[in-house]
Amino acid sequence: MGDSVVLDPVDLHILRLLQNDARTTYRDLAAQVGVAASTCLDRVARLRRAGVILGHQLRLDPARLGRGLQALLSVQLRPHRREIVGPFVERVRALPESLAVFHLAGPDDYLVHVAVADTADLQRLVLDEFTSRREVARVETRLIFQRWDCGPVLPPGTPGAPGALGAPGTPAAAGAKTGALPDDPGEVTEK
Repeated sequence: MGDSVVLDPVDLHILRLLQNDARTTYRDLAAQVGVAASTCLDRVARLRRAGVILGHQLRLDPARLGRGLQALLSVQLRPHRREIVGPFVERVRALPESLAVFHLAGPDDYLVHVAVADTADLQRLVLDEFTSRREVARVETRLIFQRWDCGPVLPPGTPGAPGALGAPGTPAAAGAKTGALPDDPGEVTEK
């Protein structure tokens, strides 16, 4: 695990805005934050060097690509050893149906988020790519009815972060609008 980075209110505001729209130009970002564009560029570069900003991703809608059914597959390996884990993870990550793979502690070893065309495609995936493998002891499938994105990710104790005064689920947030993301530590706007 990496060391946490100390962020000031300007850094936090930049991160909130970029998490909402990573395509925001430096000029627009600087205007919203209230700093010069060159200052904004320097801060974003520093946040990248520090590993706070890992990159930018393009999110696609699996349903629009013919993969309208999503599921979580809980997978248990036998035995759960390094020489088995590496090739298993590589194979699962290479599957076009895989959206994310999580290595877990507990009774299941992996949680695999997949997107498939329909239930027949899900059955084919489970039987052909998981239960047919010698190292897979068990697969449990859970269909996903709906998904909500959460965020933004903020350091603990930051206004708007879980557990912070005024964060969702805390008494100070009782009057706050649900589903809103703060654009400013003291401001809640409807999205």
